[in-house]
Amino acid sequence: MDPLRHLFPSVRDAAESYQYPHDVRGSGSFDVPPRDRVPHAEALTLQVEAAENAASSQPVQEGEAAPEGLVLDFRGDPGFKLKLDSLEFRQSGIELRSARTDATGVMHASVFVPHGKTGYFVKRFEQYAREETKKGRPKNQELVESITEIRLATLESFWRDAGEMPSADEPVWWEIWLSDTGRDGEVVGLFRQRAAAQEVAVTDRDLAFPERRVVLAKATRLQLSAIENLFDMLAELRLAKLLPGEFIDLGPTGQGEFVEEAVTRVTVTPPSASVCHLDTGVNRGHPLLEVAIGSQHVLSADPAWSPADPKGHGTEMAGLALYGCLTGLLGSQEPMTLRHCVESVKIMPDGAANDPDLWGSLTIQAAARIEIAAPQRSQRAFSLTVTAEARDDGAPSSWSAAVDQMCAAVDEEAPGRLVLVAAGNLPLELRHEHPNRNLVEGVEDPGQSWNALTVGAFTELVSVRQSAYSGWRPVASRSGELSPASRTSRIWSSRSWPIKPDLLMEGGNVAIDPATGRADFIDDLSLLTTRVHASGAQLTTTGDTSAATALASRFAARLWAEYPSLRAETVRALMVHSARWTEPMLEFADGNKETLLRCCGYGAPDFGRACWSAANAATMVIESSLQPFRKKVTSGAENKRSVSYTSHQMDVHRLPWPTEVLRGLVDAEVRMRVTLSYFIEPSPGRRGWTRKHRYQSHGLRFEVKRPEETLDRFRKRVSKAARDEDEQVDGGGDDREWSIGKQLRCKGSVHSDMWRGTAAQLAASGVIAVYPVTGWWKERPHLNRFDKRASYSLVVSIETDAVDVDLYTPIVNQVAVSIDGYGGP
Repeated sequence: MDPLRHLFPSVRDAAESYQYPHDVRGSGSFDVPPRDRVPHAEALTLQVEAAENAASSQPVQEGEAAPEGLVLDFRGDPGFKLKLDSLEFRQSGIELRSARTDATGVMHASVFVPHGKTGYFVKRFEQYAREETKKGRPKNQELVESITEIRLATLESFWRDAGEMPSADEPVWWEIWLSDTGRDGEVVGLFRQRAAAQEVAVTDRDLAFPERRVVLAKATRLQLSAIENLFDMLAELRLAKLLPGEFIDLGPTGQGEFVEEAVTRVTVTPPSASVCHLDTGVNRGHPLLEVAIGSQHVLSADPAWSPADPKGHGTEMAGLALYGCLTGLLGSQEPMTLRHCVESVKIMPDGAANDPDLWGSLTIQAAARIEIAAPQRSQRAFSLTVTAEARDDGAPSSWSAAVDQMCAAVDEEAPGRLVLVAAGNLPLELRHEHPNRNLVEGVEDPGQSWNALTVGAFTELVSVRQSAYSGWRPVASRSGELSPASRTSRIWSSRSWPIKPDLLMEGGNVAIDPATGRADFIDDLSLLTTRVHASGAQLTTTGDTSAATALASRFAARLWAEYPSLRAETVRALMVHSARWTEPMLEFADGNKETLLRCCGYGAPDFGRACWSAANAATMVIESSLQPFRKKVTSGAENKRSVSYTSHQMDVHRLPWPTEVLRGLVDAEVRMRVTLSYFIEPSPGRRGWTRKHRYQSHGLRFEVKRPEETLDRFRKRVSKAARDEDEQVDGGGDDREWSIGKQLRCKGSVHSDMWRGTAAQLAASGVIAVYPVTGWWKERPHLNRFDKRASYSLVVSIETDAVDVDLYTPIVNQVAVSIDGYGGP
């Protein structure tokens, strides 16, 4: 069946007023341990006073300014949470700096209190002891009873990393998170100045997030403690991330002959799309690379570095990003046309040992370098194949948050960026334990990024033909299995973090050496790619999730070359939308949907499905935006004005639907896939991820009209704003026909699911609503983001196995469409 270009409906309904459809009664009961009311309040009051006295008695060194306030360390009981939102009172300058739960289950919160403002807490303790609410409960009960103890904070109170803090006299690289609330970035200069006085080395790079700045500093704990008024600035301390630092048998001459012949079959067209590798550099002096990598587009994030690739890794990835596995090109006589190119910005310095760096800042700087060098090229897939250790347990790091910021480009008023990140690899010595070991080895940093496409690996390479490896057994024995190298997010303790990896691409396999019982690499189970070596060798083999990421980046660039007007969010959506799970993946998960998603993501993408529709499989792409939130001013008694921040808009898409064709199919099985993709703006400070301190700026969700619903009733089910006053509507969802279901698919910022049912049911389901859920744009209005618009991409496809059915043409005939790409609303 001939491929057809996807459909881009050019008409959408006007945005509608949106209101959350259910009554908001808070988050339910807040559990607190039992307290003896008056003695508990008195004890907490004494602890606050003792902390204040201890702070005021600390000596101020000659020439130093007096501190602006003190930091209190609030602690709860094991297994109970602190009422974090109530620990902050912005009007008085009281700021929740960070929160954590330690290994014993005790929650800690570090709260900055300006001088003279501890009375805020003392007053609430007194009210708790002596006053009651209208319901007869102690005032401030949840806040006060959640607190077990209050101490004056120490440096250890700010520790937010895994494991123990370094010893007092051990010089290490720290990731210093500074509070920038009300400082407009000046806190970085102030910290540098005061750190220099203690001979603390601070890197030149810094990262900016909402209310936070991040720098790296090398110091002992004692040196940090000696920095003038450190606690006036400090929000968190973490450790800086350290980075780990047939054709093959032909020999250099034979390889060169194959490569020389292959080059004659490669045609390069002026590229509209590119893959930009953020890796170890690229050596473009290879016949297959120099045709598609311009010398002016081989750069370094730090201009002082050479852009060359002495380690070879970036050069290997460049070959895959251009050609895929080279066995396809070298093993055929078919011509190949390249419609995309490769760029390189080196982010790893040369040398065996890599000092810590602020990798998020370096990554953003790398993107800026290539965008300045090639400003005409906006269809760019950034391929980030360098990862750091996985100790964040799915929580955002400075690096993953920088990647999210880079994708969203909110403050730049520019289109979003597509970043593809490797999920990270299991150590070779653990791969013989596949697949069980993959379940407990978490995705590496920055693979937890919400906005990036995180790429894991599967493999179809399960045959060993080289005679030298007779008796070796592939670890992954079935084509389509999860690769032994691929990390997963199954072990992450919080189920609210995004589904990672998002996708799987070919990453090769390893085999068991019969002599040792251990896994090792062999060429037959790896991918063939480019090499530049002093011996003259031009080919090598590679694999793992970095290779999978290079292949995924190639996929994205080829898709962009076909549809150059697509947003980055849409390319991401189409890749996820095209993905399917293999039988071995489904059998591995054994019916557990969450295990399936957190190990295999949405599966392996298919380029034909991502790029083309067919008569019996039509795909519609909608690029739009809405304003999730707004400021609401109401007048009450005595003309008093009340200000609140609330949900604002939803979009209802009445899709061009082949209704008559579907009705004619009656009970035949059909499928509908829906994918919603958008970029969030990050806020990564670890303050408990409460409603007020959410990481994501906003969320979006989709809802599909049920077959039996009228359009009016569908609107009322999704949004309370569509109802008459006091009108009650059944708001429950129906997950019976969905593969994943509403609860699982709502993680992260790309949501995809497939519905299966009869054609008659689908005929009446051609309406989809996109609506907002809360985020920090709404909950933290002082940051003035509440009225920003949010772009999104919605991809909808309907398909049937019947090859004689035409779903595509009726859609084309219904509305004005552009099949060359979508020009925007």
